Amino acid sequence: MIRKLTALAASTSLLALSAAAQNLVIQNANLFDGETVRENATLVIRDGSVVAWEDGDTLPSGLETIDAEGAWVTPGIFSAFSQTGIVEVDAEDTTNDTSAPQSGFSAALDMSDGFNPAATAIDVTRIEGVTRIAVAPSLGSSLFGGQGFIASTTGEPGSVTQKRAFTFINLGEGGAGLAGGSRPAAWATLRAAFGDARAYPARYLAHSEGDALGRMDAEAFARAAQGNQLIMIAVSRESDIREIIDLKKTMTNLQIVIVGAQEGWLAAEALAEADIPVIIDPYNNLPGSFEQLGATQENAARLIEAGVQTAFAYFDDNSHQARLILQSAGNAVGSGVDHTDALQAITSVPADIFGVDGAGRLTTGSIGDVVIWDGDPLEVMSAPVRVFIDGEEQPLDSRQTKLRDRYLNLDENERPFAYRR
Repeated sequence: MIRKLTALAASTSLLALSAAAQNLVIQNANLFDGETVRENATLVIRDGSVVAWEDGDTLPSGLETIDAEGAWVTPGIFSAFSQTGIVEVDAEDTTNDTSAPQSGFSAALDMSDGFNPAATAIDVTRIEGVTRIAVAPSLGSSLFGGQGFIASTTGEPGSVTQKRAFTFINLGEGGAGLAGGSRPAAWATLRAAFGDARAYPARYLAHSEGDALGRMDAEAFARAAQGNQLIMIAVSRESDIREIIDLKKTMTNLQIVIVGAQEGWLAAEALAEADIPVIIDPYNNLPGSFEQLGATQENAARLIEAGVQTAFAYFDDNSHQARLILQSAGNAVGSGVDHTDALQAITSVPADIFGVDGAGRLTTGSIGDVVIWDGDPLEVMSAPVRVFIDGEEQPLDSRQTKLRDRYLNLDENERPFAYRR
């Protein structure tokens, strides 16, 4: 199967890259449509979107036809938490726009202003089948990290599809330290910030300072405080999670998603009842700090079983290794998560959490983010052989693959004299 699909990819690469193939038919697919798996399925993409098609219908003429030969076909993978494209080299501050510890602004920091679609990590992420990314800030000088955004991984200008998609707040150990040294200080700061934002602009007519937020930060946080923007809150400990649940009970209009939630399973039923989704890394399952003492490999399975809307991400080096979301999902299956649930956690569930209509699914009206694989997507040795974003085929190369191809079989005679053996 791998050899057949490799040949398929090679034979069509020139066609795909010479013209944007926005109209195509994929037949004989083992198709995961975002909800279920269908064997011997047919998928039709026209003008970048999935169109209705039933068995027995006459296929539209004039479309490129791909015989998947039973291969897995899935929606593009959706990374629910990363910093891809806003940092080039982690150790070089001049290339790192994830935070601004010297800035006087916090909630107003818009990460999309620092997004570089040409960053090398974008190509590395795309060739592993990740077509959409939710990009979040890290901590700056306060518990408010700023505004995150949604982007595609085309690497093209204009690939940010939703600016200011969510506000990022850290209420865990890190946020407590920045708010004054304790969790009570962090919660007092947060409650004051809600007061500032909900009173904006009246509170700022005479001056630019509120109890916790300056004028621009209050303006930026106002949408979230009024329930019109998603609030991503980073916490790990069960008690912190339950505090957020209580916050949602008192401010019922808030849209909240918890990221981290290493002890989420201890509050799973309460999270489900409060309708608060979580973004977790199933691979992040060891007690790495005091706020994660209850971490377990079964966190994902227990959350999903309780009915919590659960998306997966890869937290470690998430600027360059967001693609390892697939390995995290595979590990979750090994720890008791149903295979279909794991696929949903990296496709349709994050799309639903962030309200990205048409992403994460391959049903009528969905956007044409499609990946054809050479094996089970959750197997570590599997890889995409063709990737489409909005129906347009994407190149499967990166700086690393180009360097590999250039030097792997390099003729010694072509090397400068000093580099000859």
